[in-house]
Amino acid sequence: MSDEAVSEETEQSNETEVYKTSSRGQTVLHTGRNNLLNTIKQLYSDGFNVCIDLTAVDYLENPKRDLPVEIKPERFELVVNLLSHQKRERRRLRIQVPDNDPTVPTLFDIYPGTEALEREVHDLFGIHFDGHPDMTRILMPENWEGHPLRKDYDVGKIPVQFKEAPGS
Repeated sequence: MSDEAVSEETEQSNETEVYKTSSRGQTVLHTGRNNLLNTIKQLYSDGFNVCIDLTAVDYLENPKRDLPVEIKPERFELVVNLLSHQKRERRRLRIQVPDNDPTVPTLFDIYPGTEALEREVHDLFGIHFDGHPDMTRILMPENWEGHPLRKDYDVGKIPVQFKEAPGS
């Protein structure tokens, strides 16, 4: 078996595995984006029935981060925070999203409250949520080009217009 076959096999098996780390006393789960829905459904059935946050991070300028060795770092990372009131626990999921295909499955069918959060991540980072019912911009105008929270987005300048102050 060639080295390429071994690495492809490892990457495919990592897509279905869930790796556990800890951060400030909170359990953090890492899995591939193809396994995101299975992991979310399992957590939901385990009592984590509230999605309190969903956001993303662009690691373009800082590719090094604390990940399990089995997880390949990508430019974007989707971060999902879940809460179980019964267990009084939180779970954080960190999903690596590649720059060349920034697509993940929507969590809307399981957590309807993620509708606006997913639209915000799509609007500001350009990560598409496959299966989302309304993947339109939520913060920026529809004709806006680009995604303002990407690290390679040009800041630009907007001229400020002042009215003449009274009495001047």
